[in-house]
Amino acid sequence: MNQPGDLFTATGDANVPLAERLRPKAVESMVGQRHLLGDGKPLWVALRAGKPHSMILWGPPGVGKTTLARLMAHAFNSEFIAISAVLSGVKEIRDAVERARLSREQYGRATILFVDEVHRFNKAQQDAFLPHVESGLLTFIGATTENPSFEVIGALLSRAQVYVLESLGAEDLDRLIERGFEAEKVDATTEARKRIAEFADGDGRRALNLVEQVAQAARVEGRRGADVDFVDAVSQRAGRRFDKGGENYYDQISALHKSVRGSDPDASLYWLVRMLDGGVDPRYLARRMIRMASEDVGLADPRALEVAIHAAEVYERLGTPEGELALAECVIYLAVAAKSNAVYTAYGAARAFVAEDGTRPVPLHIRNAPTKLMKGLGYGKDYRYAHDEAEGYAAGESYLPDGMQPPRWYRPTDRGLEAKIRERLEHLRSLDERANKVK
Repeated sequence: MNQPGDLFTATGDANVPLAERLRPKAVESMVGQRHLLGDGKPLWVALRAGKPHSMILWGPPGVGKTTLARLMAHAFNSEFIAISAVLSGVKEIRDAVERARLSREQYGRATILFVDEVHRFNKAQQDAFLPHVESGLLTFIGATTENPSFEVIGALLSRAQVYVLESLGAEDLDRLIERGFEAEKVDATTEARKRIAEFADGDGRRALNLVEQVAQAARVEGRRGADVDFVDAVSQRAGRRFDKGGENYYDQISALHKSVRGSDPDASLYWLVRMLDGGVDPRYLARRMIRMASEDVGLADPRALEVAIHAAEVYERLGTPEGELALAECVIYLAVAAKSNAVYTAYGAARAFVAEDGTRPVPLHIRNAPTKLMKGLGYGKDYRYAHDEAEGYAAGESYLPDGMQPPRWYRPTDRGLEAKIRERLEHLRSLDERANKVK
């Protein structure tokens, strides 16, 4: 917990945001990230060793990435240069390198270069850091909310350790919020602090911004304290974190899909609602559920595809919020339905075979013969009309290209309707074997 003496005001300007005024002066004062900063943990070891190393801090907004970089520069007595990938380019990188060179030559000080939103730099811009990180001129600290595996070039990743920062937990948020109200000289009830923590959703900066908002409203109304009703009146819940183009987006879609596949209706409903709450387009979720019905339920329950299509149509008719109930009904149906990926697997195997195989001609007996010439060439000759055969099945007939063995791509499971499909196919194949023996 930050003690009063561990806090500093960046300037005397009262307009400086509370989150900036409450930045800690020492790493030990930082709230959260004990898995990195606790005794014996990676950054604790680096600080005790007194030797900085390049790193990438990966985590959601408001968990202390910038603060941690500043504090490490202070702990290592290094020059600190901060640039933002949103506003900077190669020129700013060159200027930073020049400043680092002067700092080393004139003062003998190492330099930590902090790059916020590093994932926004393109490959060429990221390449510009490499020789200076390699030479030791710069210790590179990048901050990103996106998965570095996808957004940071391999050469830079190989020279930097990736540390994952976590959202602030309830206890850490409460400590931060309590300190914020103390700094604002406003008394807040436990329930009021808890409500702000709920609204903040793991984001420390958002928590302190809400504290400042509540404190300002209290002063305007001449109040010395704030309860939960007052917090509700002057602030509102922000949407859950959901970056529509980032990793969090795909993580939650993956969680929804795997929950449906795993036949867990509660988990499926939870992830559906999380994404709706975060602002995802319900039409996209409807499309994803149509895909799930085909991929993971398949012919074990063909009604699943109908339910998914109907849910999409209902949403188109009703919109939000009424239409979202149809999506909820659909996701629960998909979760509890019998599961089979036999169609999905068979389709993938067929595609792979065709991609590698040559162009086989259509056998003559199953070619269409609309003209006399085609009939004369043997098109459709000896074709057996299945409806005229016993059981409506032409036993022993082949519909594959000549010389191609039956691949048996589709292997129905023993679940749901596919159990009956499997039984039917086994019977038809026994008829084929019997017919072929006669031949």
